[in-house]
Amino acid sequence: MPTVALLVFPGVQALDVSGPLDVFAEANRFLPPQQHYHLSVIGSTHEPIVCSNRMQIVPHLHYREAHENYDLLLAAGGPGLPQQERDAALSDWLADAAQRAGRHGSICNGAFLLAHAGLLDGKRVTTHWNDAAALARDFPEVEVDADRIYLRDGKLVTSAGVTAGIDLSLALLAEDAGQEVALNVAKRLVVFMQRSGGQSQFSPYLTPYAEETSLVGQVQHYVREHLQEKLSVDVLAAVVSSSPRNFARVFARDARMTPAEFIESARVDAARVILESSAAPLKTVAYRCGFRDASHMRVVFQRRLGISAQQYRDNFSAGAAAP
Repeated sequence: MPTVALLVFPGVQALDVSGPLDVFAEANRFLPPQQHYHLSVIGSTHEPIVCSNRMQIVPHLHYREAHENYDLLLAAGGPGLPQQERDAALSDWLADAAQRAGRHGSICNGAFLLAHAGLLDGKRVTTHWNDAAALARDFPEVEVDADRIYLRDGKLVTSAGVTAGIDLSLALLAEDAGQEVALNVAKRLVVFMQRSGGQSQFSPYLTPYAEETSLVGQVQHYVREHLQEKLSVDVLAAVVSSSPRNFARVFARDARMTPAEFIESARVDAARVILESSAAPLKTVAYRCGFRDASHMRVVFQRRLGISAQQYRDNFSAGAAAP
């Protein structure tokens, strides 16, 4: 009987817990009894766990009582987790338990718990898009891919934010029990077996903002006000009274992207706003945002977000929620 354990703590995100657990619990409907998953919730305290939404979870056992060699050990995440200090005793237990587990990993920003335990060093991981920069900053030995829904690096598995724990669990279930069982569970939960695109489609901005008076800030403002125009290095250099060569060097250094990359990102961001809030034809959106045509916009969206402009509108426009 395969064993799955989830580590929880005060302030944990309830969906980080219930989503993965429901995947494996639903799988038991389609598996013979000897292959049923045995599920355990492990608490960081002896008290009932109060989730970030105020729901209470009563763990099956405290982590100090968890001595089993689990087939899968996952650490859940929570809104306040990136700011929490390292708990040495919990980190030591997690490092030991993960080494004994068949697979170990995290849901959402539960990656911070794994990082504090030294389990992410030299590994490629993902986490919630909003916490990816902090994880990369605080743990520079970790390779953070902010766009992936889930990632596997050896026996380590990590997922993006919140409901991405369902995506990861379905993928692991498919490895264990086969694609048909995983598909049946996805249908039961009314979710996609594999969603289109990565996390970037959920992130509010591709292009960071800079101090308005800085060279980068002045160029950002100009680009956003002139998206329909031809924007070259020569044009942007003139805006800040700089030589094209010096402008390109300073911009790339301070913005951490080339002028061309910034322009493309700004156009995608502008198009996203229009696609979310209007029913304007794609060719109109493309023109207003400076793309050559609707086909060019589709190609850029596919490369940047992993989905087409039309798919983005279908997923995120206000009209998509209407009957």
